[in-house]
Amino acid sequence: MKIFQHVQDIGDLRVALAEAQEVKRDRYQWQHLGKNKTALLIFFNNSLRTRLSTQKAAMNLGMNVIVLDVNQGAWKLETERGVIMDGDKSEHLLEAIPVMGSYCDVIGVRSFARFENRKDDYEEKILNQFIKYSGRPVFFMESATVHPLQAFADLITIEEHKRSARPKVVMTWAPHPKSLPQAVPNSFAEWMLAADVDFVITHPEGYELDPQFVKGARVEYDQMKAFEGADFVYAKNWSCPGVTRPEDYGKVLHDYHTMMDWCVSARQMAITNDAAFLHCLPVRRNMIVTDDVIESPRSLVIPEAANREISAQVVLKRMLEAL
Repeated sequence: MKIFQHVQDIGDLRVALAEAQEVKRDRYQWQHLGKNKTALLIFFNNSLRTRLSTQKAAMNLGMNVIVLDVNQGAWKLETERGVIMDGDKSEHLLEAIPVMGSYCDVIGVRSFARFENRKDDYEEKILNQFIKYSGRPVFFMESATVHPLQAFADLITIEEHKRSARPKVVMTWAPHPKSLPQAVPNSFAEWMLAADVDFVITHPEGYELDPQFVKGARVEYDQMKAFEGADFVYAKNWSCPGVTRPEDYGKVLHDYHTMMDWCVSARQMAITNDAAFLHCLPVRRNMIVTDDVIESPRSLVIPEAANREISAQVVLKRMLEAL
């Protein structure tokens, strides 16, 4: 594997899920793969689970790990061509990337949507420059449009806790005071559509996700109807994707105070099939989900987060095997 961005990059999901369970049984049996190899983890944005889990996964494989927080101690980086660099940015990404590549064997990059230009975000300009100029395998630790390590961990968690062969999985929009990217819901939808589940998306009108990620998904605008008989509920906020109105890209279309009925509570969970609750974390309690739901025995947010180590290790293992 040279690039990890979309669900198709992982190949057969049944094989990948079986490999995840093998990794989980013994995380340290492949340390020979990472001996004298270095993973460079580059963060343009904040991280807790992604940073810790990916670093741990690399160490499980015997790798050296370098973590670079671009905003703490590194030169400020220019990302656009043709710019006269007379401002506060001292280095261009086009020089920085090949230098970074010379110090490592595998690169992970985290760079969120900027919400300045939908076209630039959805073309993944920053991550694609790493793919083009680093000379190394590149895996996405969340980008402007996708978060595949999270979605893979979500699928592992569903596979481990499902109580029927083809569970009903509902992804629901929930209110939030800030404008959030679509990366997590995009990837979750992409992975669920590739898996053997009954997948439903529910959100208010205006928050329709890009068809490249959700084509074929069932969308239900009535949240209560969507929750009926659900086995898993995945809550996540996202801002307007701007599919039909690019000028609304990245906007919060409603005052969140008027949308609090969308917060996942006992009211919605009561009509599910005793559904398990999922969220990528961090989560704003009593906005995305109420205390009683996230603290219930059916909340899987902690096992889900723990599986981030497993998803990252499977990806790194495959990249090392391909070197």
